[in-house]
Amino acid sequence: MPPSSPEALAEFAAQARELRKRKAFPVVSIRVKPEAPAKYKALGRGYSGIMADVLNYAADNPEILLKVH
Repeated sequence: MPPSSPEALAEFAAQARELRKRKAFPVVSIRVKPEAPAKYKALGRGYSGIMADVLNYAADNPEILLKVH
């Protein structure tokens, strides 16, 4: 494989940065009872994605929020 030019490497780096930006999720802090994260962590790898899915589902279905609040 021939060496890449500095311009080509810079373009590749810019594309990689843009891809990472599109894949990035915002990091938020919330206060929850200690047992809530423990229950999700017990599910194993990927538990934070499951937590995000549950939050999104609840936000999209207001009737659920009325039941718990």
